[in-house]
Amino acid sequence: MAHLFTPIDIGALSLPNRIVIAPMCQYSAEDGCMTDWHLIHLGQLAMSGAGALTIEATAVTPEGRISYADVGLYDDATEAAMARVLTSIRRFSAVPVAIQLAHAGRKASTAKPWDGGGQIAPGDANGWQTLAPSAISFLDTENAPLALDDAGLDRIRTAFADAARRSARLGIDAVQLHAAHGYLLHQFLSPLSNRRDDSYGGSLENRMRFPLEIFDAVHAAFGGPVTVRVSGTDWVDGGWTIEETIAFARALEARGCAAINVSSGGLHPAQQIALSPGYQVPLARRVKDAVAMPVIAVGLITDAAQAEAIVANGDADMVAIARAALYDPRWPWHAAAALGATIAVPPQYERSEPREHRGLYRIERG
Repeated sequence: MAHLFTPIDIGALSLPNRIVIAPMCQYSAEDGCMTDWHLIHLGQLAMSGAGALTIEATAVTPEGRISYADVGLYDDATEAAMARVLTSIRRFSAVPVAIQLAHAGRKASTAKPWDGGGQIAPGDANGWQTLAPSAISFLDTENAPLALDDAGLDRIRTAFADAARRSARLGIDAVQLHAAHGYLLHQFLSPLSNRRDDSYGGSLENRMRFPLEIFDAVHAAFGGPVTVRVSGTDWVDGGWTIEETIAFARALEARGCAAINVSSGGLHPAQQIALSPGYQVPLARRVKDAVAMPVIAVGLITDAAQAEAIVANGDADMVAIARAALYDPRWPWHAAAALGATIAVPPQYERSEPREHRGLYRIERG
């Protein structure tokens, strides 16, 4: 059997294969609420055959949204909108669903990417004052964030825990904390964005303190598997490093983290990334060599043989795909065909099995 299509456990959650659909922001929410776009988008990915599907970065407070069009899970209205989408998906798909809980910190209050993606000033329509560990903006031309005080830290801890409880009520199978790509928890980790002189800044132990407190709060509130997405490096001299990532991963594992997803970058505009297929896989391998929990590799993984090699060689336990799944929502089907594996398919699609791949489909009759 292909390694990519062997089962794996993430905490108490059993997945049928090693492919995860990564969270992908759609910038299509209304006041934090999912819309029909999310039903269409997530619905087609729920039929992909992946081992798990992850809901896009979901803000735990309104000001934690990347843009005014981002999804949130911070009040009854946002919870009800998400419940509607999940109820429809679950009528026809048994795919485990995870959610990425996030706070954008200083990278919040932006326009949609197709509208330029720049920061929207606090006084302008759809803009607000951003928050961060320190009053350092992402770009020098941007409005500076406010440095979080103790009361602000308490509010965000509570917001993450509340969102975790809402996730549990929705029957979501796993939570992923977003501590990557330059958003709030990553901002605490990196010395480039965290210049605090209290117990949350300075040493590595201090910089990890708030993200670990958030993990503990979410882990206690959710009651199911909690995973974390990290940036393995800032790709900037003097920034967050893979050695610090390993220390963070070990601290998370000691607290009961169920898996870790290793991405990179996003913290500083001076980052220098040499893009190539699987360019982040070596970062995942470094973390995998240091922990026992499952490690997920992500980033320019587009080919079935490439994904199979990552798992078979022990570089990571799983792979996450994002843009490849947008381009080809049946990517896991095609990977199974290429690797001689089988894939779960709804009965409505039974007659689509290609003649050259007889035995590819396992029909799920609900």
